[in-house]
Amino acid sequence: MASSNIGYIPRNTETSLDIASDVIRLLRSAGETVGVAESLTAGGVMAALTSVPGASAAFRGGIVSYATPLKRLLLNVDTELIAREGVIHADVAAQMAEGARRATTFDNTPTTWGIGTTGVAGPDSQDGKPVGTVFIGIASPYGSQAWGPFSFPGARDRVREATVAEALSRLRDALAARKGSGSQG
Repeated sequence: MASSNIGYIPRNTETSLDIASDVIRLLRSAGETVGVAESLTAGGVMAALTSVPGASAAFRGGIVSYATPLKRLLLNVDTELIAREGVIHADVAAQMAEGARRATTFDNTPTTWGIGTTGVAGPDSQDGKPVGTVFIGIASPYGSQAWGPFSFPGARDRVREATVAEALSRLRDALAARKGSGSQG
């Protein structure tokens, strides 16, 4: 389920490393893990997570599915969905997050959380979507959710940086909500 018309919220005092540190701390304290599937961010979420000392206790790995066929082949994103909506879509982000969980599961131990990022960093529009349009998916054993469309302003690097920060923030919020509510999802 996607929330619509979410705008960009500037974060002036917090870096991606700050947010990633919180995510790793929350995952480690719960004995949980995360896998990532990235498109427009091309490894930026993974780089942020692995910049945190001790990340190996919670970060499993990920897939950069920059090319559309890899979204289908490696992450099992629905072919009909891509044909109908293109890859810049909330359901694609959610399916990428689910695919990240599957792809990073090993030794009969499922990956707990997945993150998926898809969007248009520029310089040109894609699938009829303008530069800055982004969707973020988060998956857990209890389901998946997507947010967007975000409309991140700025040049290519700024759109990608904003996406990394927002994806990590969404996961941190999900982890904090789960921990605070006593539920597991």
